[in-house]
Amino acid sequence: MGVLYVISTPIGNMGDLTFRAVDVLKNVDLILSEDTRETEKILRKHDITKSQISYRDENHNKIIDHVKEFLAKQGDVGIVSNSGTPTISDPGFKLVREVKALGIDVVPVPGPSAIIAALSVSGLPTDNFTFLGFLPKSSTQRKRILKEFGDLPSTLVIYESPYRIKKLIFEVKETLGNRTACLAKDLTKKFERIITAPVEQIIDKEKLDSAKGEYVLLIAKEGFEL
Repeated sequence: MGVLYVISTPIGNMGDLTFRAVDVLKNVDLILSEDTRETEKILRKHDITKSQISYRDENHNKIIDHVKEFLAKQGDVGIVSNSGTPTISDPGFKLVREVKALGIDVVPVPGPSAIIAALSVSGLPTDNFTFLGFLPKSSTQRKRILKEFGDLPSTLVIYESPYRIKKLIFEVKETLGNRTACLAKDLTKKFERIITAPVEQIIDKEKLDSAKGEYVLLIAKEGFEL
């Protein structure tokens, strides 16, 4: 049978694609892309011509049989998301689960990850962290989750859009108090900004009313101070 490769791609800076990822992209027989247009930018940069199929959670049921058949005929497949590592708050989990159930090898091609990038420069404890992904839209649900996980002795890691980042930070202050936190914006991109401070200072320093970009918010465990 073929092999399914889970390939990490840059979260911003195109120079972060690994040599191994380039090699695998050159040699697989088919690429499953969350957005074929974004993947095509990477392929063109490295002079790679490869067949792609759009793959998202929404169309999983439509194409999974085709993918299984392709792998069964000894064709290697790579899956990539728009940025970072597939299956981490990105499509891919359903695919990996079903492919592994068939006994097909699933091989990681590690690389960029916003979670790890943010943790590495946050100044917050990294020995124990809890990734919460994107929180629900409901303020009540968000506060409940913050209270529940806020009692853990670990750094919390949350993804958030520019449209709700201000709301999230105020909810953190309301539910967990003035904890030390790190707000990482547009990691590896031109307007990258990383600030580590008590939540109240982040609110004062950042112009959150006009926020743009992609955010990772890290919240330290209770009692931690810089």
